[in-house]
Parts: sequence; C-alpha cells; structure tokens
Amino acid sequence: MKLRCIRRWEFLSLSKKNSNYVYYVRHGSVTKKANNEDERRLFELTAKIPFDDRINHNAEIEDIDKELIKDFLRTVKSSLYDEVDKMDLLDLCERMNIIRGPKEYKKPVNVGLLFFNKTPDNFFKGAKIEVVIYHDDVGDSLSEKIFTGPVYKQLTNALDYIKSNILIEEVRKIPGQAEAERFFNYPYEAIEEALTNAVYHRSYELQNTIEVNIRLDRIEILSYPGPLPPINNKMLKKEHIIARDYRNRRIGDFLKELKFTEGRGTGIPKIRRAMKQNNSPDPIFETDDNRYYFLVILPIHPQVTPQVTPQVTPQVTPQVKKILKFCLIPKKRDTIQKEVGLSDREYFRKNILKPLIEEGLLRRTAKPNSPNLKYVTTEKGKQALG
Repeated sequence: MKLRCIRRWEFLSLSKKNSNYVYYVRHGSVTKKANNEDERRLFELTAKIPFDDRINHNAEIEDIDKELIKDFLRTVKSSLYDEVDKMDLLDLCERMNIIRGPKEYKKPVNVGLLFFNKTPDNFFKGAKIEVVIYHDDVGDSLSEKIFTGPVYKQLTNALDYIKSNILIEEVRKIPGQAEAERFFNYPYEAIEEALTNAVYHRSYELQNTIEVNIRLDRIEILSYPGPLPPINNKMLKKEHIIARDYRNRRIGDFLKELKFTEGRGTGIPKIRRAMKQNNSPDPIFETDDNRYYFLVILPIHPQVTPQVTPQVTPQVTPQVKKILKFCLIPKKRDTIQKEVGLSDREYFRKNILKPLIEEGLLRRTAKPNSPNLKYVTTEKGKQALG
C-alpha cells in the first residue's frame, strides 16, 4: 500500500501482483474508489510544477511573439520595456521567465504561449471565451461571439464587448429628492471580476472553453473544472473564502501586473460588494459534488424589466448610438474611443469603427493614414439616431 497525504485528502493506491493500480480517496473516515475527476484533481494537486509553468515540448521559442511581449510591458509600464529593442528573443524570454530547459533545449513554458502567442488555442484547444447573447427565453434566437488570441487580450476584448452591447445605466427621478437614483442592469465590476477569475482559475489542460451566457434576466459565467479542495458549495456561500491552492499562479502573476486581479482570494467578496453597491440581487456561486465546473450567476437589477435583447448590430446597440451622437461633429479616433470607455485600441478599430463605416453610419473625413483623419456621422447615421 502507498499512502500520500494531500492536505485534507488522503490518496491511496492499492495493487496486487499482475494487476492494475486502483486509486481511492478518503474524506475524513470515508474511503471510496476515485473516479476519473478525482484522479485528475489529485494528480494536479501533487504536481510539483503547475501546468502553466511547465515546459511545452510541442512549441519552439519562435512561437513566442516579441511584439506581444513589448505590448504587454508597455501596458504594465515595466522598466524592461526600454530594453526590449536591444535584446534578442531568447534573452527577453529568459528575463520574462517564460522559457526553460538546458542551453541546447530551450522551450517555452505554457504561460508564455498563453500570453505571448497570437493563437494559443493551437496549443490549448479550450483557450477561448465564448459570449452568447440570448434574444429570447428559450434560445431560438441568439448571437455568439468567440474571443481568441492571448488570454489577457481575450479578457479585455470580451469585457469591452459586454460593456458596449449589454450594460445600460438607468436614471430614476425620485419625488421629493433632488438627486436621481442611478444604477446599471449589471455592475461592470462584478462582470470583470467574475470573468477574470474564470481566466485565472480554469484548467488549460481541458478543451472546455469559458462560456458567458447572457440571458434575459441574468448573466452566467461557466468555467471548468470547479474550485480546488477544500472549497465546495457550502464554503461558496460564505462571505469570505480562504483558498489554500491556486491552479495557475503564473497566470495570476501576469493578471496582477495588468491590474485585473490581486490573487489574494478577494474575487468572490468583490463580486458580492459590486452587486450590493448597485442594489442588485446577491450573486450565486455554484459547483457540483465532484467539482466538475464553476458557475457564477449575476441576476439583473430588480428595477430593470428583462426585455428581448436586440440583435447586436451597429444600428441598435446603445454604445453605437452614443458614438453616432458624439460624432455629429467630426472627432478623431482616440477621442471617440476615450468617450465610450473602450480600452483595447485594435478591438475598437476592427469591431466598432470598421462595421460602422461598412454600414454607412460613419464616414472618414480624410484618407486612413492621414494625420487629419476624423470620423463623422452620415445622414444614414442621423436617421438611425431617430
């Protein structure tokens, strides 16, 4: 008999001559045969090197994109940014600690590919975020958008997309009170924290994507697998949760530099606080007994009547109407982007401005590369404003 203790778990392996090993797990005084998920989770916990920090033997150093590293360092305002152009790719990767191995066999580690490769889903099939907007209560009509690319850009772009197409601020005048009541259908801070936690804590060994289902009366954010032991459904109902283990510490470190997370087990309390400050119903956190999945449910604000969500097209989104109104007087791209509060410049150009121009709602006042280029609302755009 072999016995290995894993915090509050005991992992036993029993065998007979000429037979296969059979694994058992023990919770307190109860011992049971381990299922496939138990085995996967226990091996994951006992691995000396977390998955995100392991060498990827199917990749080469050239799979790391130097320009993506440079963009990341500029974003986090790292002092290393000033040295990037003077360094070759090998030295830069070593400074970033995203390659490992002997001199004759240097290979990227998984976190390097997840953050600094343009198509990480080529190496990790599930490294995507799927956002599905339901236009009715049964799913007969829906819009789906899949976000790929470096995981932190996926996160930024998915958040921008949700912010542009879903979030609506309500202003209610209260009789006898000078100040109006303001609230959102969903608080952005809660969505940001929940989706960031999914990117941080999911397993990139699995092929399951992160799913964001935006229904008429709630937002569901689903990731796989569930939380690491000892966290279970009972603990998820507590105000504060103490996490002993983290699945992706290197991913957490990079997200911390981008100010997405603190990595101190503060995610769930932050979501609760954001919902409370918006006077929204309490969020729901859920997993199953085997911790196969982790689900966050954010209910819509009670004073917002759930309505059939319009198709996401340039003509109907609240954010687009804001742009068209703002551009009745010609504006430069950076000014428009700042006005609507979108952080990713490339996403804004490709997914907001370009469709508006193609739909004939905006037009350029000069050639694309001109320093005097501005964007102005067309007659068709004015008609869309009503």
